[in-house]
Amino acid sequence: MNASIVEDRSHPRLPDLLGAYHLANQAEKGTPAAAVAGLPAVYRGEVDDPAAAFTADTVLLATPPGHALPAACVVLKAAHGDRAPEIKRLWVTPEARRQGLARALMAEALRRAAASGAPAVRLTVWNWRQEPLALYRSLGFETVATWDARPDLLCLEKPLRDRPERAARPTADDPIELLTPDAVRAHAAGGLSALLLDAVDSGASVGFLSPLAADEAAAWWTGVAEEADRGVRDVWAAHGPDGSLTGVVTLVRAGAANGRHRGEIARLLVHRSARGRGLARRLLGAAEARAAATGLGLLVLDTQTGSPAERLYRATGWTAAGTVPDYAADPSGVLRATTLYYKRLG
Repeated sequence: MNASIVEDRSHPRLPDLLGAYHLANQAEKGTPAAAVAGLPAVYRGEVDDPAAAFTADTVLLATPPGHALPAACVVLKAAHGDRAPEIKRLWVTPEARRQGLARALMAEALRRAAASGAPAVRLTVWNWRQEPLALYRSLGFETVATWDARPDLLCLEKPLRDRPERAARPTADDPIELLTPDAVRAHAAGGLSALLLDAVDSGASVGFLSPLAADEAAAWWTGVAEEADRGVRDVWAAHGPDGSLTGVVTLVRAGAANGRHRGEIARLLVHRSARGRGLARRLLGAAEARAAATGLGLLVLDTQTGSPAERLYRATGWTAAGTVPDYAADPSGVLRATTLYYKRLG
């Protein structure tokens, strides 16, 4: 989707968007207001005069293709003292959701923050807002020490410059564990969804088209939890120091009676912030070891031909069995070839 994004804190549509945001937010917090006039004074001031309320800030609005009026907004609050710039007031009208407007606005806000020389950008989000939280995680935001102690409010930050200490951190800091079905459910709308959204956003062919909605990603992982309950699929996840998920892999067991010696490696995902440190190899190794320990003698997988994943599989003893042209569409909808791999265990 190619939304039109403009910077305009005086746009006549902006008061409506901000008013809808604040009314929805108050209702979610359990302190509903019937109209803008009933909002707390600080929020009412933003709606009444956005240009004055955000005079030092960047206000972006997004208009979907074929529409005359903006349907989404976000505010990038200017850095103040030693505080990083902060993203606020991300709102998409209900009828314009699932079109990638929120992601497009976030990408532009992050681009502008980086261009300003800011080392990081921050935001807050209520912990019950799972869809926005999944979006932020997919964009590289991590939970940090709170600067706002209100209950249920999460403080997130995304570095905009490389942090040497992170690049040098060994992957041993990212322990890998076999998730129980309940753990998969608990992470479905958060860390697992964020990993899937990040993969699709970075162009990986993992079964979904872009833009992938957070609720669709969460629903897929909920289905995986049900498969784990039935013993059909195992799930391993890697955890970063802050508890966020940095990678995942699943092992699917063949259901046919004549194929119970066989399993399939599926959805090997490593977040962009954790790549280049051998985490994919460690996840793959965990799945292979479990497969061998539980009596599987053969593993198979498929991956987009020419993708970086092919180097990993070839380097870890997998054998290419053949290539199928136009097998699956990449996230942009372009048909790509897929290479089938197998590996004998034991």
